[in-house]
Amino acid sequence: MSHEASHDNPYTRGIAQFVSGLTYDAIPAEVKTRIKLLMLDALGCALYGADLTWSRMLQDTLVRVDGSRTCTVWGTNLKLSAPHAALINGTQVQGFELDDVHRAGVLHVGAVVLPSLISITEIKPGMSGREFITAAVAGYEIGPRVGLCMRPDHVAQGWHSGATLGVFSSAAGAARALKLDVDKTVHALGVAGTQAAGLMAAQYGAMVKRMHAGRASQSGLYGALFAESGFTGIVNVLESEYGGFCTTFSRSQDRFDLTELTAGFGTVWQTMGVALKFYSCVGSNHTTLDAIREMQAEKPFAAKDVRRIDVYGSQVTMDHVGWKYVPQGLTSAQLNLPYCIATWLLDGDCFVDQFTEDKVADPARMKLADMVHVHHDSAITKLGAKMRHKVRVEVAFNDGTRMERTVESARGSEYQFASETEIVGKFEKLAIKALPKTQVEQLRDAMLELDKLDDAATIAHCLGQR
Repeated sequence: MSHEASHDNPYTRGIAQFVSGLTYDAIPAEVKTRIKLLMLDALGCALYGADLTWSRMLQDTLVRVDGSRTCTVWGTNLKLSAPHAALINGTQVQGFELDDVHRAGVLHVGAVVLPSLISITEIKPGMSGREFITAAVAGYEIGPRVGLCMRPDHVAQGWHSGATLGVFSSAAGAARALKLDVDKTVHALGVAGTQAAGLMAAQYGAMVKRMHAGRASQSGLYGALFAESGFTGIVNVLESEYGGFCTTFSRSQDRFDLTELTAGFGTVWQTMGVALKFYSCVGSNHTTLDAIREMQAEKPFAAKDVRRIDVYGSQVTMDHVGWKYVPQGLTSAQLNLPYCIATWLLDGDCFVDQFTEDKVADPARMKLADMVHVHHDSAITKLGAKMRHKVRVEVAFNDGTRMERTVESARGSEYQFASETEIVGKFEKLAIKALPKTQVEQLRDAMLELDKLDDAATIAHCLGQR
């Protein structure tokens, strides 16, 4: 079998040109405001994640094998080499299903961009706050575009998009932070892209699902650092017809659209499409929980009043969260829609305190989860990636009455973005788990006034226990 050698790379190079050429002044004011709030949220998620079991395991293991003490492990007094710090910090951001998501691009963006970027501020001090914002925007813009290119079929095929797409966001942010030129940015993307990996089977209880974002951030950091030293990557990593990212990670050529990779640069800002979470579970569950919350506001009801719940959603909702609940640990509980519905009905919330080991196999939750039935609605699937979380929820009550609610986008989504007060409130609630109140306030102020920082390494200093 022969494969023609071609190095045409209009899209990979187009991305590199955007990333390398991006300036602070070219970024609209609303994007600058939004990304500061998005980053603050991600750091709060990471600080909460610092003391989780899987995070501690990675910290303990890597401290034993890595003698470097250069970069901060957020929410701890530990320091490691930049790549290992990025691995752990990305894992912590994604550690408890609390972090952001670009729904259409199917990517948790902050978890892959910030660990590599903040590591660079520590190994190469002197980056201004404005330069930090510019590099972050470069990262936040790229991964979602790769996700839009790949379409939902990428996840349906079994790839964990946060892990596979994330390498490009991380590499883009890191390359801009290092001020790489266009050619070296191409190589950074090419080195990062060949490391892309992550299997969706990890959602069924495996701790490794938490690590996928950290590994992607680490891969992007490697890509940028290696390219800076002249190491070469796949120059047409996205376009190559044989062994390229798009052809390899999609079932067929008509399942992806390369034009999405560079669409709207400078006019359409994918950063504005990143949503925040106010439930501690996978984003695919949020519209359903909002639907139930809205129905309860109209007619108060509790678990004891419900006979059956039917949820109609996209194929992605079915595959990602619609499976029958079987206790397999916290990861599977947070990703399973029936379990999360049961938890909401029993506890009136679905945040961090609702996910503990003793509740995973709680008989009352399991019984209620069995009353939830998730169905594929082909009409919703046909609406495409931007509407993949749309749901229609029907609740049948014991008294014979029924209620129905359709929700297209969740609280905190790009369509109903949260207020600064709500985001700061969530950040403080999470960050206080790892840091004293005065330090939480210092970090909050540093992020909200990032444009004024002379050295972005201040962020890392605020993130470590003193």
